Amino acid sequence: MSFVNRISSLRDSLWIEWRIALRFLADNPLQTLLISVAISVGAAVIVFITALIMGLQSNIIEKTLGTQAHIRIEATQQHNNLSVIPEGKYIWVLESPRAQRLQTINNWQEVRDTLDQYAVFNTVSPLISGPAFAQKGTARSSVALMGIDPERYTGIIKLKDYLIEGDFSVAASDVLIGSQLADDLGLRTGDKLRLDTGDNRQSVMEVAGVFELGVRELDSRYVYTSLKQAQTLLNLPGGITILELKTSDVFSAEYWAQRTKRLTGLNVQSWMESNAQLLNALKSQSMTTQMIRVFVALSVIFGIASVLAVSVAQRTREIGILRAMGSSQKQILRIFLWQGGVLGLAGSLLGVLVGYTLVQVFNSLDDRLFVIRLEPSMSLSAIFIATAAGVIAAMVPARRAAKYDPAVAIRYV
Repeated sequence: MSFVNRISSLRDSLWIEWRIALRFLADNPLQTLLISVAISVGAAVIVFITALIMGLQSNIIEKTLGTQAHIRIEATQQHNNLSVIPEGKYIWVLESPRAQRLQTINNWQEVRDTLDQYAVFNTVSPLISGPAFAQKGTARSSVALMGIDPERYTGIIKLKDYLIEGDFSVAASDVLIGSQLADDLGLRTGDKLRLDTGDNRQSVMEVAGVFELGVRELDSRYVYTSLKQAQTLLNLPGGITILELKTSDVFSAEYWAQRTKRLTGLNVQSWMESNAQLLNALKSQSMTTQMIRVFVALSVIFGIASVLAVSVAQRTREIGILRAMGSSQKQILRIFLWQGGVLGLAGSLLGVLVGYTLVQVFNSLDDRLFVIRLEPSMSLSAIFIATAAGVIAAMVPARRAAKYDPAVAIRYV
């Protein structure tokens, strides 16, 4: 038999098997409908719960990382220097850790330019952070003075989006302050604010804008000014204390932090290290999603397997007739595998539609905490899982049907 004839024969055989499988399903419409609905419920659960948890994770990450960098680079910490120990002598030393002062990053421009060449880093922003006192009249508060490059820092925190009053400006003597600090000191846009960093370094600044990041600690302490102004106040001419980076993939931050540390030899920390509890919570949520998928898939498998097992028992005579007419064991096997696949596919398509509807209903609620999005990959995943589960569930009943002896099966009524 030529290759073309073989292909034609296989195509005809598959078409016949497909029609027989559909006929078996159509002969008992109520049973087929019930199992399809059960599968659709499982697929809808997979779609909606996955979308819900991913939406929750995205919301948590956005709220948490929207006000901080993914990676922070600082100068290495200073350590105590011990005197040279004579050979053959032992010295027991009890020492306290060395007090850390503000340190600048050596050759920070070269480090910044080098990191700019990596496409994975969306933003590399220089920053000066140091302690200061903010004063208006007799009111006084401890603050964190933040010297920034406005254009680059926008890639770390979009301060414009958080402004509730005034303009985004840190030029000359302008500063931006948090809403809580403004309330504590009684400040509004256009008011004067005195910043004191000690050692007689003071400056009178003008409040250009008030922001609200939504984190009380930041809103009560952060005061943003220009790099040059911060360098003057903190006595760090030409220097910076931190380089902040944003990556294109937040979950690759630790990997790139380690690579950056080896590249620069500086002290590098990712958000995954500084927010270990948050990362653990996100992993737990992802594990929960996977467990839900597994248990739903198992329920689909057992449901389809039970239905097809009953179908095999009900169609013993038909199976015997097919075998007597020349159908091979492989053909009988494929007929029931077709049934399992069709049930899984039909149920999953209906389930994806139900899941999409649930997502839209959730997003239409007035008191929702966040918006969830149904990605195409979620729907395709649910369809694949349900269809694969249907085929797997059909294997045992299909093998049983394929092993029937034609003569015995025909007599069995």
